[in-house]
Amino acid sequence: MLLVQLSDLHVGSQFQQEVFDKVLQEVNELKPDAIIITGDLTNEGLVSEYTKCKELVSKFNTKKVIALSGNHDYRNTGYLVFKKFFPFETINELEEDVVVVTLGTSRPDRNEGEVGYRQNLWLERTMKKYKNRVKILAMHHHLIGIPDTGSDRLTVIDAGDVLRTILDTDVDLILCGHKHRPWIWNFKNLQIVNAGTATSERVRGLFENTYNIIKIENKKVQVDLKIVGGKRVPIEDIVKNYSRFGEE
Repeated sequence: MLLVQLSDLHVGSQFQQEVFDKVLQEVNELKPDAIIITGDLTNEGLVSEYTKCKELVSKFNTKKVIALSGNHDYRNTGYLVFKKFFPFETINELEEDVVVVTLGTSRPDRNEGEVGYRQNLWLERTMKKYKNRVKILAMHHHLIGIPDTGSDRLTVIDAGDVLRTILDTDVDLILCGHKHRPWIWNFKNLQIVNAGTATSERVRGLFENTYNIIKIENKKVQVDLKIVGGKRVPIEDIVKNYSRFGEE
């Protein structure tokens, strides 16, 4: 199975059409089984931005698009508009051995993320139902701080409770966005992967626009970082080569 994670498109004032056109070409050549968009599809949560974003996303050649909202999508009461343009399922059984579960971490007029007590209990009950499967959890906000992002007060504010649930229910992979900085944390059987921004002009430092390619084979998960218009490398390389990655 092949999945693509896109994040932080920011359709609106930060959006780069020419970069999206390249992403579209590259992703359609991959023919992924599903595309997961981990939030901030729009920049200001406006109807005009959602309209354009829907048109753009519909051009992807894939069986399924799983989109979840970010804090920018919640601006200007955009959370009321999101479901109209991007109706979604919180539980996505992609194959007999793969399930993708989404969590809403955005709140109106707040930049930090929160899962909340009730949603955390739901997550625990849901993940326990799926045994002997590759379990993927997708959310917008990150659970753990990321290098090169400065003072960090924008993680999920109840991250400790959520991480406990994730570890107790044997989640294999967490996909996050939000900070426009690709990174991976490995915790034994759990991988926490952060995506960069696919199409926004607001990249960090010397990084470029990127997205993630996820290959699942024999219940093993491999995540590669793809630079738009550039090379594809295992995302672990940005950790191994931390001091020089992006400086070549």
